[in-house]
Amino acid sequence: MSEAIGRRLLALKEIFLRDTDEHNQLSIKGLIEKLKLEIPDCTADSKTVKRYIQTLQSSGFEIIENVEKYGEIYYSHQDRLFENYQLRLLIDPILSARFITEEEKKNVVMNLKKLTSQHMAKKLPDPIVYHQSINHDYPTIKLHIDKIHDAISESKIISFQYGDFDIDKKFQLRHQARYYQIKPIALIWESDFYYLIGEDTEKSAEDNPRNYRLDRMRNVIITGIDFKEKRQDISTYVHNSFHMFGGEDQWITLQFTLNQMVLNGVIDKFGIDADIRKGENNTFILKAKAKQSTGLKAWILGWGSHVKVVSPQSLVTEINQEIKKMVDSYKQ
Repeated sequence: MSEAIGRRLLALKEIFLRDTDEHNQLSIKGLIEKLKLEIPDCTADSKTVKRYIQTLQSSGFEIIENVEKYGEIYYSHQDRLFENYQLRLLIDPILSARFITEEEKKNVVMNLKKLTSQHMAKKLPDPIVYHQSINHDYPTIKLHIDKIHDAISESKIISFQYGDFDIDKKFQLRHQARYYQIKPIALIWESDFYYLIGEDTEKSAEDNPRNYRLDRMRNVIITGIDFKEKRQDISTYVHNSFHMFGGEDQWITLQFTLNQMVLNGVIDKFGIDADIRKGENNTFILKAKAKQSTGLKAWILGWGSHVKVVSPQSLVTEINQEIKKMVDSYKQ
């Protein structure tokens, strides 16, 4: 095959991918016109283009032929790697993720739109309507993601420093800037942030696994130290970690006002399989295993008078103390 024919075949394939789909098709005349726009010196006629179509079909590239009124044949390529709703499922989370910069959102969405025709791409959301990025450390996070994925696939221990922002919005490293030594297990995206789930080599089995926010990690290094990978289900750990707040796992019993808003909120938090039962006096009871933590207490207090902690007594005491502090703060 000559170089010229190869260029025409590639150009024609691109025209089918870009300009046709299940709702848009082109005649031979239309294909010739577009082919000449792609390759100005192209002299292909209808017989030649039909031969090119047969060559593409024989290579496994599907081209649908549709006979319209008056016998004219129209052609289209309808097979896509992703359905449009699947592309939407990919694009929407990217656009709503606050840790991804606007520029990166634009680049990713632009590339995802190339996976469908230009006609269908116009129906997909445009990143220009979202302005929620809050993370100025995204270039660092991108590097962390690549390194950690490599370390997970190679079963290599990673080391890094970890910290927080102080009241002056200056980043301060924890534990005198010491390096953590972690066996990386997985990366998860939770509540607009990326987290590393891993095992701290200096902690006991009872204190592992642990989680770390990528935007709070610094100087990530893949060490040359291997670790033995073990299959484990981290879904329970992620669920019980309760939005990444630390604390001891224990069973809690909460009594809620029975109305749809409250019920929806509890199911959203603990899942459809949560142990929820109807109680007395227009209430329902939730029994769940969660981490007794600042995050849990904040979530409970957020429901105000719609919730009452039944057990454990230690959580009842902590909630009472927190309510007293809140009341006292308004007395000053």
